[in-house]
Amino acid sequence: MKIIIINYGAGNIQSIMFAIERLGFKAVLSNNPEEILAADKVIFPGVGEASSAMAKLRESGLDSLIPNLKQPVLGICLGMQLMCKSTEEGNTEGLGIFDVDVIKFTPKVKVPQMGWNQIYGLKSDLFKGISENEFMYLVHSFYAPNCDEAIAITDYELEYASALKKDNFYGTQFHPEKSGAVGEKILENFLKIPIF
Repeated sequence: MKIIIINYGAGNIQSIMFAIERLGFKAVLSNNPEEILAADKVIFPGVGEASSAMAKLRESGLDSLIPNLKQPVLGICLGMQLMCKSTEEGNTEGLGIFDVDVIKFTPKVKVPQMGWNQIYGLKSDLFKGISENEFMYLVHSFYAPNCDEAIAITDYELEYASALKKDNFYGTQFHPEKSGAVGEKILENFLKIPIF
């Protein structure tokens, strides 16, 4: 199986590569459109600031490539947020895959939300064998509101979408690669999703 991690200079890449290796697979870092198109699975990571990350995607043409991918794609953290319509972080237009706008937590709560929090309301094959209310690791100041495309919910000041799905696209606000055995099971489930 050919697994590509999109390399666009905004990644939590090493921890994802190690998690995939622990599952018995090898991932390749690439920003080459032909390699990405030929992959069986694509992981779209992201750590950092949204507007500069989107600028890097536009420079490389990946902003038009990613929304047209046909194989299973998993966006993680900022990667998931960039797959949304827009984000308040830097007033940035996103890739428009998920029909939701990312907004900032209010000053009532400490930001970033950093550490372990529960996921529930689980739907989709991404969570096969995962129990409700498992704890996942999160670091973020912006969130996707609960919406029709939500496949997991987390509560921090309010309920928000901690995972999204539309067609072959999946996104997690939490970091499965940093969330122990449960997170690795979610990554394994993603790698088992059949190609359309």
